[in-house]
Parts: sequence; structure tokens; C-alpha cells
Amino acid sequence: MNKNLAFRRFFPLFFCLFFVTAYAEDGSRLWLRYESDGQANISGTFGVARDELQTNWNGGPVVLKRQKGMPKDGYKIVSDGEQIRISASTDAGLLYGAYHLLRLQGMGNVGKSLNIEESPMYEWRILDHWDNPDGTIERGFAGHSIFWENPCEFVIRQYARANASVGINGAVLNNVNAKPQTLDSDNLKQVQWIADILRPYGIRVYLSVNFASPIRLGGLTTADPLDKDVAGWWKQKVDEIYRLIPDFGGFLVKANSEGEPGPCDYGRTHAEGANMLARALKPHKGIVMWRTFVYAPNDPDRAKQAYKEFQPLDGQFLDNVILQVKNGPIDFQPREPYSPLFTSLKSTLVMAELQVTQEYLGAANHLTFLAPMWQEFFSLVKPASLKAIAGVANVGDNINWCGHHFAQANWYTFGRLAWNPNLTAETIAREWLAQTFTTDKRFVNPMTDMMVSSYETVVSYMMPLGLHHQFAGGHHYGPEPWYTAPGIRSDWTPAYYHRADSLGLGFDRSSRGTDAVSQYPDELRDQYDDIRTCPEKYLTWFHHVPWDYRMHNGRTFWDELCHKYDEGVHGARRMLAIWDSMMPYVDKERFAEVQRKLRIQARDSEWWRDACLLYFQTFSKRPIPQDVEHPVHNLDEMMKFRIHITNYENPECGYSK
Repeated sequence: MNKNLAFRRFFPLFFCLFFVTAYAEDGSRLWLRYESDGQANISGTFGVARDELQTNWNGGPVVLKRQKGMPKDGYKIVSDGEQIRISASTDAGLLYGAYHLLRLQGMGNVGKSLNIEESPMYEWRILDHWDNPDGTIERGFAGHSIFWENPCEFVIRQYARANASVGINGAVLNNVNAKPQTLDSDNLKQVQWIADILRPYGIRVYLSVNFASPIRLGGLTTADPLDKDVAGWWKQKVDEIYRLIPDFGGFLVKANSEGEPGPCDYGRTHAEGANMLARALKPHKGIVMWRTFVYAPNDPDRAKQAYKEFQPLDGQFLDNVILQVKNGPIDFQPREPYSPLFTSLKSTLVMAELQVTQEYLGAANHLTFLAPMWQEFFSLVKPASLKAIAGVANVGDNINWCGHHFAQANWYTFGRLAWNPNLTAETIAREWLAQTFTTDKRFVNPMTDMMVSSYETVVSYMMPLGLHHQFAGGHHYGPEPWYTAPGIRSDWTPAYYHRADSLGLGFDRSSRGTDAVSQYPDELRDQYDDIRTCPEKYLTWFHHVPWDYRMHNGRTFWDELCHKYDEGVHGARRMLAIWDSMMPYVDKERFAEVQRKLRIQARDSEWWRDACLLYFQTFSKRPIPQDVEHPVHNLDEMMKFRIHITNYENPECGYSK
């Protein structure tokens, strides 16, 4: 029997008993690693906030105080040397203030004088779980769902604590590829049970829904959003949900995308479909999060699809509909320019969808700190222009929650940036490291540098200079730029994106190509359209670059491509070396587990470099520069390699023949 599946069978009982009886150094405590005698002097009667401080605060007296007129979820922390006062207008605000104080304690930064006032940038700060009714998780790399199939109340409560500690206030409990059974009455009873556990931590539950549910669950002959019986079915179903869960948040919808049903099946628009659901939710103050992830197989440029389909509908959505837009125009690639929908929708509420789980960034094997990636996004998409933010979760039932100890940092980072998108990657890394491992600067300083640089390292050994979607068929883990298969859609093959030939490499989205640049504001359009001014990190995204094109540093494009891949490999090895030097500061269990993962990552980086450079060299016909480490494999051998996945949630060790 697969050991992970065997473990999962006994997981709920084991995990619950484990948490109650003892704490091993296995990552199960995340960043909530409080050490306290539980004797804190707390005044106030505000539920979980009081309990967290009573159990975990080691300092002087703390007073929790309700104060009218403060921003929703906001708080103040003030100390006068004698006591600390946390003020907020809601219990949720007091809880966030309590966790802020505990965060300072965990970092060793509680001074005698405190004067802090904070409120979140976004009203909705939501984790999207791609969990299925059978307990599996699509693109999940940390085991099975904590919500479905033998859920454990204690585990869900610990999940709630972790979310609340970084300000996350919503959870979509199921996959965007939703099953109609999501809305059946028996399933809603389980959703009610989960909602009751999450509610004291300020977390509302949401559900992904299948647009054809009136047919498949309600027995109707149509799901046409303009049909009165369809609208009536949805109203009745929504009313049923709110009788069970009065604070239910609303629906997330993936429609007319990758085979999912939607309003376009009936000649209706996305706006007409979303508004029908929004009307049912409006009396209950619920929202519809309507995903814009759409693409058609017959379009010459997949990157243009979402804009073409949704921009003409700007202003047609009701005010409780929020369009949920992936950060980039393709699909969570290691690096993408931002989706032009963010700057083209002027009269529609928009929220960003970021991916916390590393679907295209090494799954649970590679250390990839995502804060720099998301900061790059926020540098062009102004945070204040967004109404809400969502992150595709990386949480599963593995004992360390995320499959990789450092993947926990991305869960933490999403929450912190959802609260304050102006925080720097360095600040967040230091916070997480100090709370999760140690406050010793001999550990925190080098590890902060390593974490912050890890994203650029991964991009370099995977797909530098604007390359994207060079993954092997059947998974999004390893490289296979030559991949194709009989009958497969062209936009599901790497060649569709890299377009390598004897002249050069890259997808021409300039005004002379597909003209995707025209979807951006004038200043960026002009910058991206000219190969000389296009940022080199996006070069092959917007241009078919000649092999001998001169880069800003004087190298030819081919030579620079080789150097980038080489830098990525050396960067991955450097990460392993830095971690090895951290042995004196880390417990032996987590040290060994992270070391093992970093060894996999270093080897995988060679796999990526060799596969991509040897393949692209068949088009460039140019030698690999002498100052670059040459591939250690042959191309014919690389093309025979197949990833060996016995458990997709945790792809093992890269490749085998």
C-alpha cells in the first residue's frame, strides 16, 4: 500500500491525538510556536482573542477593548509601560490585534512602548481550496483535504488559527471544478459544521458551484440564467444555505472554461450568468467571485483570451459580483506580465487570484519563496485598485501542512500581503523565519537572503527571459520543451509558447505579431512592443528573439540564455550549501527533511538546464559558452526520461527511465 494513503486512513485520529499529546519538531505548529506558562493577565471578554492571549502571551497585563468608529477588522495596540491595550470595533479586529502582539513576541520585538494602528487593504482575503468531495486535492502537493473525508475538528481549528494569525478571513472549501453534489443537502450539513468551527476565528466559508447544478441536482432541463425556473432554483438553494449558515460568504464560479458549464452554453454572457447568481445572494449580503480564466483552442494567442471575453462586459456586472483574475494572462507561470484585465476594467469590481500552491514552481519539492513574485505583480497593478484577493491554497493533511517546511512561508506570505501588500519580501521572510525556527541572527540573516533570492533562482533554471509553459505532458513538474501528442491541443504543448526555429526563440506578441501588447496601457504597450525597451525578464514573452540579438550586457541572446540557466543551477546548489551551514540552529528533524528537498531541487535544476539548453541548441546551432557549465546529459537520453510519480501530491525525485 502507498505509505501516504495508508497514513491518510489513520490521519484524523493520529493528527488529533498527536496535537493534544505532544509537539515534535515536524512543522505541525507552523509559525504558531508559542511557549507560555498560560498565566497571562487578560482583561476583557472577547472570545478567541482573550483565549489566545491567556494561553500564549508572556508579557504584562493586556486589556481588550471595544472602540466604535474604527475601520472594519482594524485595531490599535498601545502600551504605557504598565499595560497593553488592544482596541477594535469588532471581535475580529481584537483577534487580529492579539495575533499581532503574539507575532511581535515570537520575533522578540515587544518593546516597552507600543503605538500600532493597522487595518487591512482588502475586505475579502480568501483562500481557495481545490479540494474534491473524495478528499483529493487538484494541484495539491501536501496530501488530502482537511475538510472532506474524515475531517478532524481539531485540525480544522488549527487551520483557522493559522489563517486568523495572518488576517485571512475567508475559505472556499472546494475545487473550482465543482461537482453538483456540492450543493446537496447532506453536503451542506458538513459545510455548516466546518463554518461553525471557523466562525470564531473571523473566517467565513464560500463554495465553488457548478453552473449546471439546476439540471444535475435540481432536475431542470436547462441552466439558462435568463430562465425564471433556473433563477428560482438558485434562489431556493441560496435561501437553504443561509438558513444553515447565516454568515455564508457566497459563490466562486468557474464557467465556460476547460469544459465547465456556463451561461455561454445558452448564448448568454458571463455578466448575465454572474448577475443571476448575484441576485439570489444579494438579500443575504453574499458575493459572487466569477473567474476570468477562459481560453479557446482556436485563438492564435491564448494570452489575449480573458481580455477579449471580459473587457467588453465592463460595467455590466452587479455590485456584488467580483471578477477574479489570475495574476498573469496564461496560468500561474513562474513569471508572467500581469493580466491586462487589471488595468482595462474600469467599472467592474476586480480581485487578484494568486497561487500559493506551487503548481508550476516545483510542487512540494522546490523551495520557492513567492513574495518577490507577488511584489512584482503589485508594482504594476496598484493594490488599491483591487477589491479583494484570493490565493489558491497549498494546505493538505500532511503533518507539516504544506509538504515542504518552507512552503508554509508562502501560506504565511499570502495572508500578510492580503492584509498589507506594501510589505517587503525581506520583512515577511524575517517574520516567518523568526517565528518558525529561531530569532538568532546567524540563522535569520543568511536564510532571509536565501529565501528572497530563491524565486529568481527557480525562474532562471526553469524558464528565464520570458519563457513559459515548457512542462512535460501529464504534469507541471519537469521540463519537456519538445512535448507533443497525437490529437492534443496546440496550446497545451510547449512549442506553442517557445516557437523555437533557426531564427530565434519566443512568442511574438508585439504589434507585428498577435498584438497582445495593445491590451496594456499606452506606456507599457510602447515599452513592451519595442524589443530594445522590453524588460528582458519578459523578452521571449513578447518577442521572437533572434539568437544573435545583443542583450543589454553585450552578450548574444543565446549566450545569455545559457548563462541564465547556469546561474539557476548554481543558485540551487548555493541554497543547499547555505542550508547545510544552518545545522547548528535547526532541529535535526526539520533540518534533514529540508536538506533532502534541497538536494532534489539542486538535481532538478540540472535536469531543467540540460533538457532546455540541449533542445534549444538544435535550433540555435550555437555552442554553449565556455564559461558556462555544460550539460551532464545527452539530449537523446533526456528525451527518454520520464518523471516517476507514485503519488502526484509529492512528485518523487525528478526523473527515471
